[in-house]
Amino acid sequence: MAPETIAAAARAARAAQARALREEARAGGLRFDAYLPPALAEWLLDRIERGVFADPSEAVFAIMDEHRDLERHADLRNQLLSRSVEAAIADPPASVSEAEAETHFRQLFAKPRPAAVWRKRA
Repeated sequence: MAPETIAAAARAARAAQARALREEARAGGLRFDAYLPPALAEWLLDRIERGVFADPSEAVFAIMDEHRDLERHADLRNQLLSRSVEAAIADPPASVSEAEAETHFRQLFAKPRPAAVWRKRA
Protein backbone atom coordinates (compact mmCIF):
# COMPACT_ATOMS: atom_id res chain seq x y z
CA MET A 1 0.00 0.00 0.00
CA ALA A 2 1.34 3.46 -0.90
CA PRO A 3 2.36 5.76 2.01
CA GLU A 4 -0.25 8.37 1.04
CA THR A 5 -2.94 5.68 1.10
CA ILE A 6 -1.83 4.59 4.57
CA ALA A 7 -1.82 8.22 5.75
CA ALA A 8 -5.31 8.79 4.33
CA ALA A 9 -6.59 5.65 6.06
CA ALA A 10 -5.06 6.78 9.36
CA ARG A 11 -6.68 10.22 9.03
CA ALA A 12 -10.04 8.60 8.27
CA ALA A 13 -9.71 6.32 11.30
CA ARG A 14 -8.90 9.28 13.59
CA ALA A 15 -11.87 11.24 12.21
CA ALA A 16 -14.16 8.24 12.74
CA GLN A 17 -12.94 7.87 16.33
CA ALA A 18 -13.58 11.57 16.97
CA ARG A 19 -17.12 11.26 15.57
CA ALA A 20 -17.77 8.14 17.67
CA LEU A 21 -16.64 9.88 20.88
CA ARG A 22 -18.39 13.20 20.29
CA GLU A 23 -21.65 12.54 22.20
CA GLU A 24 -19.89 10.87 25.11
CA ALA A 25 -17.34 13.72 25.27
CA ARG A 26 -20.10 16.32 25.07
CA ALA A 27 -21.69 14.72 28.14
CA GLY A 28 -18.61 13.94 30.21
CA GLY A 29 -15.50 15.49 28.70
CA LEU A 30 -12.49 13.74 27.21
CA ARG A 31 -9.45 12.10 28.77
CA PHE A 32 -6.36 11.23 26.76
CA ASP A 33 -2.65 10.53 27.15
CA ALA A 34 -0.11 13.00 25.86
CA TYR A 35 3.64 12.65 25.38
CA LEU A 36 5.83 15.73 25.72
CA PRO A 37 9.37 15.68 24.37
CA PRO A 38 12.03 16.51 26.99
CA ALA A 39 12.24 20.27 26.36
CA LEU A 40 8.45 20.75 26.61
CA ALA A 41 8.26 18.43 29.62
CA GLU A 42 10.92 20.47 31.40
CA TRP A 43 9.12 23.72 30.49
CA LEU A 44 5.84 22.38 31.88
CA LEU A 45 7.36 21.01 35.09
CA ASP A 46 9.04 24.38 35.68
CA ARG A 47 5.64 26.09 35.40
CA ILE A 48 4.12 23.60 37.85
CA GLU A 49 6.98 24.17 40.33
CA ARG A 50 6.39 27.93 40.09
CA GLY A 51 2.66 27.51 40.67
CA VAL A 52 1.52 28.61 37.21
CA PHE A 53 -0.30 25.30 36.80
CA ALA A 54 -1.37 22.79 39.45
CA ASP A 55 -0.59 19.78 37.24
CA PRO A 56 -0.20 18.78 33.57
CA SER A 57 -3.94 18.32 33.23
CA GLU A 58 -4.64 21.92 34.22
CA ALA A 59 -1.93 23.12 31.82
CA VAL A 60 -3.48 21.25 28.90
CA PHE A 61 -6.90 22.65 29.78
CA ALA A 62 -5.63 26.25 30.02
CA ILE A 63 -3.47 26.07 26.90
CA MET A 64 -6.20 24.41 24.82
CA ASP A 65 -8.66 27.07 25.99
CA GLU A 66 -6.23 29.83 24.95
CA HIS A 67 -5.69 28.14 21.59
CA ARG A 68 -9.44 27.90 21.03
CA ASP A 69 -9.76 31.62 21.80
CA LEU A 70 -6.99 32.43 19.30
CA GLU A 71 -8.73 30.49 16.52
CA ARG A 72 -11.11 33.41 16.07
CA HIS A 73 -8.21 35.84 15.61
CA ALA A 74 -6.23 34.82 12.52
CA ASP A 75 -4.45 38.19 12.52
CA LEU A 76 -3.06 37.56 16.02
CA ARG A 77 -2.01 34.01 15.13
CA ASN A 78 -0.23 35.30 12.03
CA GLN A 79 1.50 38.01 14.08
CA LEU A 80 2.66 35.43 16.64
CA LEU A 81 3.99 33.21 13.87
CA SER A 82 5.79 36.16 12.24
CA ARG A 83 7.39 37.13 15.54
CA SER A 84 8.52 33.53 16.14
CA VAL A 85 10.08 33.36 12.68
CA GLU A 86 11.76 36.76 13.13
CA ALA A 87 13.19 35.70 16.50
CA ALA A 88 14.55 32.47 15.01
CA ILE A 89 16.17 34.40 12.14
CA ALA A 90 17.66 36.96 14.54
CA ASP A 91 19.12 34.27 16.81
CA PRO A 92 19.72 31.13 14.73
CA PRO A 93 20.77 27.96 16.52
CA ALA A 94 24.39 26.86 16.17
CA SER A 95 24.96 24.83 13.05
CA VAL A 96 25.80 21.15 13.39
CA SER A 97 27.55 19.06 10.80
CA GLU A 98 25.79 16.09 9.27
CA ALA A 99 28.26 13.73 10.96
CA GLU A 100 27.65 15.33 14.38
CA ALA A 101 23.90 15.13 13.93
CA GLU A 102 24.09 11.50 12.83
CA THR A 103 26.27 10.59 15.84
CA HIS A 104 23.92 12.41 18.20
CA PHE A 105 20.82 10.66 16.86
CA ARG A 106 22.47 7.24 16.81
CA GLN A 107 23.38 7.66 20.49
CA LEU A 108 19.94 8.99 21.32
CA PHE A 109 18.09 6.11 19.67
CA ALA A 110 20.54 3.45 20.87
CA LYS A 111 19.36 3.83 24.44
CA PRO A 112 15.78 5.07 24.57
CA ARG A 113 14.66 6.22 27.98
CA PRO A 114 11.19 5.69 29.35
CA ALA A 115 9.16 8.85 29.75
CA ALA A 116 8.47 10.16 33.23
CA VAL A 117 4.83 9.72 34.29
CA TRP A 118 2.85 12.27 36.31
CA ARG A 119 0.65 10.62 38.92
CA LYS A 120 -2.31 12.75 39.94
CA ARG A 121 -2.71 12.91 43.70
CA ALA A 122 -6.23 12.62 45.03
